[in-house]
Amino acid sequence: MSESSSELLVSHDGAVQTITLNRPAALNAFDLAMHERLAAALDRAAQPDVRALVITGAGRGFCVGQDVGEFPRDAAAVGELLRQHFNPAIRALRGLRKPVIAAINGPAAGAGLALALACDLRLAAASASLVPAFLGIGLVPDSGLSHTLPRLIGSAAAFDWIVSGRRIAAPEAAAMGLVTRVVEDADLAAETDALAAALAAGATAAIGLTKALIDRSLESSLDDQLDEEARLQAIAAAGDDFAEGVAAFLEKRPPRFTGS
Repeated sequence: MSESSSELLVSHDGAVQTITLNRPAALNAFDLAMHERLAAALDRAAQPDVRALVITGAGRGFCVGQDVGEFPRDAAAVGELLRQHFNPAIRALRGLRKPVIAAINGPAAGAGLALALACDLRLAAASASLVPAFLGIGLVPDSGLSHTLPRLIGSAAAFDWIVSGRRIAAPEAAAMGLVTRVVEDADLAAETDALAAALAAGATAAIGLTKALIDRSLESSLDDQLDEEARLQAIAAAGDDFAEGVAAFLEKRPPRFTGS
């Protein structure tokens, strides 16, 4: 099943939802319509029948952030653009209690890079590249990049990369820990589909709780984290997937998880 607009495509294959940013002539840079369509698509992804989400780009780019041609000329409006559109999207992505995969099919720059890093896993085509881009136009990182990037590669490396503004090819990005896996361009869609299907068939309720644990871990003391693990483990143990997992183990068969 698929839904489409001129700026964004949404399709469903079983329990997997795919969002395709669809302004290929602009390397999928955001305009107002794309912001609005993305918000609606992320709302849809929060529904319980969706158990894994994929975000990718049409054409030869993943996303290069905000369309410079639609960039606000008023300084205060720039902040409002973030508060009204980019920030809610990043919060929605991180708040999804299910796995999210970025299929990086080409350049990911600026807020497009931040969008990719807000996902849980990143598969990149061999020809893809990543570039922070912000300081090149006199701006600071936004859309959560100053939060996600240091947690992936460390504060010093994050600062160095942002101020250098250099473009990083997919293999180097994987070596740095920015990308989960690099695949041949022709294999990106199939590899992403296979990973998303496998995750969607898993214990997605427990995956969501695991995301919550990891997200708070760097701000928590060990004692607080131990308490939170115990709290969320009780929630997981009350779910159907735990009962099914134990039954499957005892019966020596693959589990049939429902994400509940």
